[in-house]
Amino acid sequence: MASNDSESAGDAAAPAPVATPVIGITTYLEQAQTGVWDVRAAFLPKVYIDAVTDAGGIAVLLPPQPVSPSTARAVLGGLDGLIIAGGADVDPARYGQQPHERTGVPRIDRDTWENALLLAAIESELPFLGICRGAQMLNASLGGTLVQHLPDVIGSEKYQPAPAEFGSIEVATVAGSRVAALVGERHPAHVYHHQAIDVVADGLVVTARSEDGVIEAVELTTVPFGVAVQWHPEENSEDRRLFAGLVEAARGRVRVPERETSSGIGPTTSTQEHA
Repeated sequence: MASNDSESAGDAAAPAPVATPVIGITTYLEQAQTGVWDVRAAFLPKVYIDAVTDAGGIAVLLPPQPVSPSTARAVLGGLDGLIIAGGADVDPARYGQQPHERTGVPRIDRDTWENALLLAAIESELPFLGICRGAQMLNASLGGTLVQHLPDVIGSEKYQPAPAEFGSIEVATVAGSRVAALVGERHPAHVYHHQAIDVVADGLVVTARSEDGVIEAVELTTVPFGVAVQWHPEENSEDRRLFAGLVEAARGRVRVPERETSSGIGPTTSTQEHA
């Protein structure tokens, strides 16, 4: 029987599957109330989840838990990208300091969890994005230090005007950086931090500052996508460029099964190409 050329041509022209990256987001572990319950719970503001899904990713939550290097590697083995979310102050003991009177009670379980995830992500070159606390955690994990109370240095509360009130600043990015490529030369930013990066860890490059010199973004240039910003991009629902950058970098790592063939479902192949 003659072959069906039109079927063959149609099969050849079929589009490849769209890669949908799975992005893990670290969560809070705090006392929380819901209904009649008042318990410690893992949670995350929905704006983080929206930011990932708006950018074309799948969000998976990563609550603090006992961790070892092998556990961290196992967790990241099921992900294509990682976000270290905002939250409480990093324990000053982690960067060799005594706590300032305005430094919050440390969440040592979360510090330990995120430190392990970050180091494993760097080792495996998994794309990652740090947000606010996430930028501070990255710096501390790699040996840098923090300013524990920014108003002592700049004489202003503008980076954290009041409880639950975001400040508004403009950051200037460094030409040629990944952050500049994603958000442009100057970028309006929602901020809510009373701490900041002080001594920059070896390997990190400062790629954005505020007008008074506060470090607002750093990058780890030895990995395909290692970006951390001090501001809160998840709060701007009209601008998902940083999340889109992470998702795009993560897309190169997605495991995509082969398309169906005329004889049935093809074998699953696994690719781990870096963006």
